[in-house]
Amino acid sequence: MRLVPRALWNAAGASWRENFPLGGRDVARWFPGHMAKGLKKMQSSLKLVDCIIEVHDARIPLSGRNPLFQETLGLKPHLLVLNKMDLADLREQKKILQHLEGEGMKNVIFTSCVKDENVKQIIPTVTELIGNSYRYHRGENLEYCVMVIGIPNVGKSSLINSIRRLHLRKGKATRVGGQPGVTRTVMSRIQVCERPLVFLLDTPGVLAPRIESVEMGLKLALCGTVLDHLVGEETIADYLLYTLNRQQLFGYVPHYSLGGACDSVESVLKRVAVKLGKTQKVKVLTGTGNVNVVQPNYSAAASDFLRAFRSGLLGPVMLDQDVLAPCMDTDP
Repeated sequence: MRLVPRALWNAAGASWRENFPLGGRDVARWFPGHMAKGLKKMQSSLKLVDCIIEVHDARIPLSGRNPLFQETLGLKPHLLVLNKMDLADLREQKKILQHLEGEGMKNVIFTSCVKDENVKQIIPTVTELIGNSYRYHRGENLEYCVMVIGIPNVGKSSLINSIRRLHLRKGKATRVGGQPGVTRTVMSRIQVCERPLVFLLDTPGVLAPRIESVEMGLKLALCGTVLDHLVGEETIADYLLYTLNRQQLFGYVPHYSLGGACDSVESVLKRVAVKLGKTQKVKVLTGTGNVNVVQPNYSAAASDFLRAFRSGLLGPVMLDQDVLAPCMDTDP
């Protein structure tokens, strides 16, 4: 049971927005196509690959996965790695696994590359999957080649570096960034293990050709799969506030010393901006001329709010609660 600080009891019993206003938002404008070039390059490299590791964000384990991965790359043994588990509320982990198994995804590992948590399970699982594959005819060649795929900014490069760190005691082999689009091409093979001899291929993040709904698009944006300005920092911050309040996760209140939870993103961002000293002078035209007025920098406050969430400073969150709820209702 989640413990709510005494100062937030009133907030926990408050009435929050039942729905997030989605109308009029053009989700297609947020996401730059399905990046067909990257997917085509992956397909052309498949003949060199023994296994596929698909990396996804554990905060959205059921939403936003690219269905084309399974359709176009699904002939190879497939392992789903749900990364950033340290940022996810995994109390319903069993339900998540049941849902994924119903979609045909039986091999799933939760990881945190920041802490190298569960990463040591990946190489043994991959070698077992390859060994059990009916297409596996290796002969004298004892090396393995594994392709790492996923949507942008789920930690593919971080996972490769983590595996390499664990097995070879070596540092970074691929660039890592907190924004989508750091890896832009299918790279050359990167050795990550000596025994067995394993090479990984890093790939650019490839989004689905069509995002199912505006709310799924907001979840993906909240996890940083697109550049914030394409959606709007304040829009993403508003969806974050809506989600936290609905789930009674009020960690943002003590984090920013706000004094109480609130369902108005404008009020919250105003208080965050004042708290952080993020204000700006704006000229206002009045009847007596221009007057300089100090106003909160809402965009800067929204960026800090999102950064705090993505860093785990506001506590673990499960953004797919709405998808899991029907599964939980029908459970025996």
